[in-house]
Amino acid sequence: MTIGKKRVRGSTRATEERARELRGELTPAEERLWSFLRRKQLDGLRFRRQHPVGRFIVDFFCPSHRLCVEVDGAVHESQAERDAERTAVLSAAGYRMVRVRNEEVLTDLPSVLQRIREAAESKFSPPPELGEGPGEGAFSPGVTDLHRPPNHEHD
Repeated sequence: MTIGKKRVRGSTRATEERARELRGELTPAEERLWSFLRRKQLDGLRFRRQHPVGRFIVDFFCPSHRLCVEVDGAVHESQAERDAERTAVLSAAGYRMVRVRNEEVLTDLPSVLQRIREAAESKFSPPPELGEGPGEGAFSPGVTDLHRPPNHEHD
């Protein structure tokens, strides 16, 4: 590893444990989308659900394309600033983010799947200050950004 560059890592044991818990607490929209993403059903892309990426837990993650898919419910209307910061941090670290609303998944799944396909097919370059390729960035190990509020309210 070159000096001055940091690999994107930093998921803590607590983040990983929380991700495992969230896998059993999928919202109806997340369950529906997962039924189309699992087992490489979407163009052979392998997705993981409720996966730690650095200090964040993303709803769905395709490691080969560094693609994060977030299914946003009503709770996200009150945390737009937090979501924007999260997207900016992940993008700066070389990850692509697709955000969809619960309603889109439940009422127009073909369009959602097409957006995910397009994101996976598109070329993505990290900002030049991050170095030669994706995977460089500035995550702070030990800092968690739990996906849902502590009351486990589904979004």
